[in-house]
Amino acid sequence: MNIDFIGAFVVGLMGAGHCIGMCGGISAVISMNSVKTGYPRWLFILLYNVGRIVSYTIFGFIIGGLFVSIASTSESYSALVYLRIFAGLLMCLLALYIANWWKGLVYIEVIGKKLWQYISPLTKPLLPLKSPFHAIPFGFLWGWLPCGLVYSTLSWAAVSGSALNGSLVMLAFGLGTLPAMFLVGIGAHTFHTLINHKLTKNISATLLLIYGIHTVYIALQQLI
Repeated sequence: MNIDFIGAFVVGLMGAGHCIGMCGGISAVISMNSVKTGYPRWLFILLYNVGRIVSYTIFGFIIGGLFVSIASTSESYSALVYLRIFAGLLMCLLALYIANWWKGLVYIEVIGKKLWQYISPLTKPLLPLKSPFHAIPFGFLWGWLPCGLVYSTLSWAAVSGSALNGSLVMLAFGLGTLPAMFLVGIGAHTFHTLINHKLTKNISATLLLIYGIHTVYIALQQLI
């Protein structure tokens, strides 16, 4: 299996605390909505996350295909190598962000806020969710929420080599975020406390930092 797929899954898993902070409130809204419909809460939460992961997968397909096209047009192998260095540096910034060591990644999220201004109104007609299946398009739209964690992983999709690989990188990332988002959504408060514990965040951040440095090192070796 491609190490980028594994890495993307680990990023999603280790960045779970950030995901909860960004989307935890939405899970609470969906949970309250499910009480009024009579459908089980877990089904709403699951299908919301399915929609969210589908949106990530489509992002990866578009970004992966776009950048491989640019690289083939420019006929410059070094362009992809430099992009991989950039991806590794973003991973290091993400590690600092998760551990609350430095919040510089917030500035990258600002880039997506203008786009979100146009997308967020599209979610309002879907509420209240009439059935669990309405949670899929709702989750798909919320997948566009500005998020440094997503942007960091998209940089991996960009250097994955193809549209298919880009989509698989983002699919792996989305699946990595699923356990935390699902368990917190159904009210697993113990898991919420564990994933947001300072020690858990520091361990996760350290692993991501090591992986980011390794990514940059391998890319630099390719330039020599």
